[in-house]
Amino acid sequence: MIKIIYIFLFTTFCLNASSLSYQTMLFNGNCVTCHHPTKSISAPSMSLIQKTYKNAFPKKSDFVSYMANWVIHPNSNTSLMYQSIQKYELMPELGYDLDTLTHISKYIYEADFSKSHK
Repeated sequence: MIKIIYIFLFTTFCLNASSLSYQTMLFNGNCVTCHHPTKSISAPSMSLIQKTYKNAFPKKSDFVSYMANWVIHPNSNTSLMYQSIQKYELMPELGYDLDTLTHISKYIYEADFSKSHK
């Protein structure tokens, strides 16, 4: 019985770790090209984006839904970061599917951008 519990806990841990790794990979492989975690260089920093949208959408499911759907079709009229659009221009449509953007949005919601993202 104890062996079954250990197997269950190990499997659960591995699934959670692989999910986090997948989200981390998606974020680092796509978003950091333009969005530095803490510095606004060629686009707003992820820490600024996270803060702005968490203030508007504190509930994770609302944040993730809004962010994922907005990135599919960026629109200056529905952005909460109009000053950033004036400075950096509107984010282009990138052609990602909703599932990928949902994983990335979950990562953005949960991440501590003051720490390393490797």
